[in-house]
Amino acid sequence: MKIAQNYKIWFSISSVVMILGLVMAIVSGINFGIDFTGGTLMQFNIGQDFTVDEIKEITDKFELKADILHAGVDKKEVIIKTKKDLPNQKRIEIFNAFKQKYNLEDSDFRQAQQFGPAMGDEIRNKALISILLASVGMLLYITYRFQFRFGAAAIVALVHDTLIVLSLYAILKIPVNSPFIAAILTIVGYSINDTIVVFDRLRENLKYRKRETYFEIADTSIKQTLTRSINTSVTTLLVIGSLYIFGVESIKEFALPLLAGVLTGTYSSIFIASPVWALSKSMAKR
Repeated sequence: MKIAQNYKIWFSISSVVMILGLVMAIVSGINFGIDFTGGTLMQFNIGQDFTVDEIKEITDKFELKADILHAGVDKKEVIIKTKKDLPNQKRIEIFNAFKQKYNLEDSDFRQAQQFGPAMGDEIRNKALISILLASVGMLLYITYRFQFRFGAAAIVALVHDTLIVLSLYAILKIPVNSPFIAAILTIVGYSINDTIVVFDRLRENLKYRKRETYFEIADTSIKQTLTRSINTSVTTLLVIGSLYIFGVESIKEFALPLLAGVLTGTYSSIFIASPVWALSKSMAKR
């Protein structure tokens, strides 16, 4: 099994996805949610079970292009998020449509909020700072515990995972919102954990396989940890997949990027991190 030695294939696959995502982001832009663009949030107490499609039948009449979320302890309230800046009169008009269909009282209009894009800028900036600080901290720790090249390869894998997930969101036009940021930070932690397992075995093999090339040692290490990596990822995906299938919309917003991130993190720990390390060591030896 020559995974590390075939690094050009894996690097090319990742590059194609990231380039396609960049092109889509430039051409049609990233689909930022209300948390980043600003807009209006309304919450109504429906008082009975309802489906997202039922709510969209009403919101589509007002051309809101809204995100619909279940709310309340018994999931009988609805949260409507739209990027449009709705005046008070328009909000009342929308509520009256719900009032007529579900026989609501005025008190069932729970709340209405408006968000400005400044909040989105703050969330984005804090997320970038968090990822940067986490990356620097992990680079220092891995350099201390292993070597600098291990740390650098791990950071490359982290950047790879983040860009791949962002590219998938740009390609599929999935809304980017606050749960997405939380999921990205979770992905960073998960990805580095999987990568460290491979690197730990790689470090051990370096002591006893001095006649082999760095790519051969990397392939051996990947093979020895492959079953563990796959089993861990499958069990994690089963849990996250269940959350996505059976969870409410707010949970799905968090679970979806996690699904993409776990898959990408597993891929990068096998096909990106170790080949990057082997490539950098081979180039330094020349």
